[in-house]
Amino acid sequence: MGIIRVNNIRLYTNHGCLDEEAKIGSEYKVNIEVKADLQKSAQTDELADTVDYVHLNNIVKEEMAIRSKLLEHVAKRILDRVFHEIPMVDEAEVSVAKINPPIGGNVEEVVIVLKDVRKS
Repeated sequence: MGIIRVNNIRLYTNHGCLDEEAKIGSEYKVNIEVKADLQKSAQTDELADTVDYVHLNNIVKEEMAIRSKLLEHVAKRILDRVFHEIPMVDEAEVSVAKINPPIGGNVEEVVIVLKDVRKS
């Protein structure tokens, strides 16, 4: 088993429950980690034998572009697409952080983390 991580994907988008979040938007940071058998790709040196991190990044960008009230909802959509589109992924974890959330305090970020395993 191997791990591929794509860290600190930075995006500006419009998630949140408040009307002003929909209008103004804010900055987000996403991390994604997937576990898969990387033995073949380690031997062959072929992109077709591994999890393409460009594909992971594109899934994150596309799902983050779809407005949601809750970060949990966005993270679940990201996980669902990873398992649907990349058959060799056995486990995945995604964290979505809202930078400087509008919660009435000096808070750097709020983060939700979801993980899942492939269902047989």
